[in-house]
Amino acid sequence: MRKIYYLLLLTVSFTFSNQLQALEMGQIEPKVGDVLVINSPNNNTYNHIDFPRLNTIVKRGGIANYKSVHGNHVVVKEVIKNEDGTTGIVLERQDNRKFFGFLKQVKANYTKSITAGELSKKQ
Repeated sequence: MRKIYYLLLLTVSFTFSNQLQALEMGQIEPKVGDVLVINSPNNNTYNHIDFPRLNTIVKRGGIANYKSVHGNHVVVKEVIKNEDGTTGIVLERQDNRKFFGFLKQVKANYTKSITAGELSKKQ
């Protein structure tokens, strides 16, 4: 009887620890209207936020770096459920200005960009 009790207790504790870990990492499903912050990427480019390539930014009259988007507050305008189980989002700047002077909205992979640190929840 003790073995069954300990097994049940162990199973319940693992279940709750996984849920708490997801809450701590901020991987709760996004909702329309959530405010996120764009952080600087680990490399020179963003891997999970679909910003245009640097040569496209230059052709449109912008400066060829991503520093202008670091620290921007963005609002989730649309949530997209992909077939592979990931969650995509459409982002728009909170101050209603355009990214790089010509992009109104940007798509991003929510789950991968949160884990990579490119996006974070506004504190």
